[in-house]
Amino acid sequence: MKKSLFLFTTIILSVVLIGCSQNKETNADRSEEKEATAAEYANSELLVDTDWVEDNAENVTLIDTRREGYEGGHIPGAIPFSTSDLVDPDAEFDGVLLESEGFAAKMQDIGVNQDDTVVIYDDGSSLSAARLFYALEFYGHQDVKIYNGGFTEWLNAGKDTSTEAPELQTGDFVATANQEKMCDIETLQTSVDDENVVILDTRSEAEYTGEEVRAERGGHVPNAVHIEWSEAITEKDGVPTFKSAEELTALYEEKGVTKDKTIVPYCQTNVRGAHTYFTLRLLGYDSIKPYEGSWAEYGNVASTTIE
Repeated sequence: MKKSLFLFTTIILSVVLIGCSQNKETNADRSEEKEATAAEYANSELLVDTDWVEDNAENVTLIDTRREGYEGGHIPGAIPFSTSDLVDPDAEFDGVLLESEGFAAKMQDIGVNQDDTVVIYDDGSSLSAARLFYALEFYGHQDVKIYNGGFTEWLNAGKDTSTEAPELQTGDFVATANQEKMCDIETLQTSVDDENVVILDTRSEAEYTGEEVRAERGGHVPNAVHIEWSEAITEKDGVPTFKSAEELTALYEEKGVTKDKTIVPYCQTNVRGAHTYFTLRLLGYDSIKPYEGSWAEYGNVASTTIE
């Protein structure tokens, strides 16, 4: 009887030890896979994961750009910001960024400092997060990142949330526009036949073909190639995240969107275009100049040529 009991106990312990060993290996594999995936991107520091956010939350300015849900729960320490507040109400066309003084005031109001590391998240697609990312880079902030998977990933990882808004102190951010990061309508029109420029339409297929019209006229800028912004996103365990560097590189290079060209993304109001701006920055593209006016301007100006 004692011999049988000893044998049974030995078997159980062996199973437990093997299981623990396998779990350790699985967790290690996942960690290595995350690090390997991040390392694939030329500018991997621009995209952070859950562990990074958790480890660095107290030392960064964390901004929640979700359209709703902040009051019901957010990442502890996160500051709410609506990207609709980026829009200049006095601009001739919809969706155009605030001028530098107005933008700086908005960032100062939520406590952004010149030397802060700013981390932005939304529900997970990074559409709103990328709009603010682009605005901050255009106006000269040197250290901005996006949390891959956003709040959906945070919840999926089982992390704690908070319903308390942090106390804010006025920031000292100063906005200095970098015109190398923006394209205007005149430059766009003179670039249509430039072999060193790729005009990249990031809207839906229906908008690109003119089937769906969101301005006076529909269609696309002549010679523009089409890659919808959402093609950069995949879904893992219900969480929208960026595709691997290999997948993204293939996606863009297949359409001639290569690093030796100047890339001009556009959409309706440079929200989706800004998402593609971030994706290309992540991949290491050096010359990306989103057309800020986008179709809200181009499709409403009578003198523009449309395909």
